[in-house]
Order: sequence, then structure tokens, then C-alpha cells
Amino acid sequence: MKKLLTAFSLLVFTSISYAQDSTAVVEIAPPALTKQKREFKIAPDQAGDHFMITLTSDNWAGAPDSIKNRKSGLSRGLNVAIMLNKPFKSDPRWSVALGLGISHSSIFFKNTSIDVKASGVLLPFRNLDSADRFKKYKLATTYAEIPIELRYTFNPEAEKRSTKLALGIKVGTLINAHTKGKTLQNKASQTINSYTEKESRKTFFNNTRLAGTARIGIGNFSLFGSYSITSFLKDGAGPTIRPYQIGLTISGL
Repeated sequence: MKKLLTAFSLLVFTSISYAQDSTAVVEIAPPALTKQKREFKIAPDQAGDHFMITLTSDNWAGAPDSIKNRKSGLSRGLNVAIMLNKPFKSDPRWSVALGLGISHSSIFFKNTSIDVKASGVLLPFRNLDSADRFKKYKLATTYAEIPIELRYTFNPEAEKRSTKLALGIKVGTLINAHTKGKTLQNKASQTINSYTEKESRKTFFNNTRLAGTARIGIGNFSLFGSYSITSFLKDGAGPTIRPYQIGLTISGL
């Protein structure tokens, strides 16, 4: 009888222990949430600022007062570029663009002569306040360029309405430099002769130009700025002048 009670007690204890184990709550950690990367659907024929026209107001940084004070009117420029835009596969909001372009700049002066055909080393800027001079006079330069841009488009699926940013550089080679004067006058501003004089020579100017660029805008329109890293004139030809441009870019295609 004693053995029977012992066996029965052991059986009850084992059953209670098993029941407690079987009803134990096992906590399972929820699966970790992973951030879903946004995917952009971009049409293969979508525009990417492949063709760009920029109208600019031009100026010179570093010019001394003897040159700066002789400038007149609105100096202006025109940039035209054809770009190949390549979006990043990992994130099409980012892209890099490479192309070919032409950049022209006209700086206007009053009562001034710039002798680009001078025989010396220094480029002469002559004051003609008390001498015969042209009513309109400018120094014009034209460069062939290779522009490169790193671009960011906030919404590449709606590129024509999206905000855009771009930083870049452009390397240019000088293809023309000339002065142009219209309507010869005497010191009293009376017309002597209504003719146009043009003189062309590249001797005093750096043949290579490196400039930094920046753009910010919406859709096909953006504000543009560029600043020349290299000097406009060769060493010894004059002051260290660095041309810069501020303007409006119209892009598309």
C-alpha cells in the first residue's frame, strides 16, 4: 500500500510538471522592419537636359579700377551645349552629364582702346577720353568647351516639373579673341565716320580655360553661374582677371 501511494504521488507530480511546461508562453520577436527603397519608373525617351542654351551677364573679377571703371553697358554672353545625361542605376535621381559646347562673351567699354595687335608683352588698355574713339566698343572671346555636370533631380519621374541641382566644371580652348568698334567719334562725341573696325589676335590670352559651374532650377529653367579658375590673360600680359557669368539656362530634349 505504501508503494502504491508513492507511485501515485510520483505520477501526479509528473503530470502537473508536464502541464506547466506545455502551457508556458513562448515570446517570438516580430520580424525586423526593412526600409523599402523607392523605385523610379523612367521612360527610356524621357528628356534629360540634353540641349542647353544659357544667356548670361558677364563680368571680370580681379580687374583693377583702371579697367573696371572703363566698362560700359551690359556685358553679356551666350553658352550653347549638347549633353549626354547618364542616370545612376542605383539611384536615378543622381546622374552625370558630359558634352560639347560653345561659350561666347562680350565685355563692353567706353572711351577705351584695347590693342590686341600690340607688339609688346603687356596688353594695352588705353584711355581715350580726350581722343577720337568708338561710340560702341567691346572685347569678345569665344571658347570651344567640354562641360561636365553632376546632377540631382528630386523627382526624375516628372523631370519637367522637378527641382534640379547641378555642379560641374568645363574645360575650354580659345578659338577667337577680337575687339570690335562701331561709329568713330571725336572727343566731343561728334561722329567722324560710321564704320566698324574689328581686330583679332589671341596672343595675350590664355588658350585654355577651366571654370566651375552651378545650376539650380525647376523643369526646363534654371539659374546658372560660372567662375573661371584660370586667369583670363597670360602671365605678364596684364592683371589676374577671372571672368564669371550669371544667367538663365533653358534646357530640354
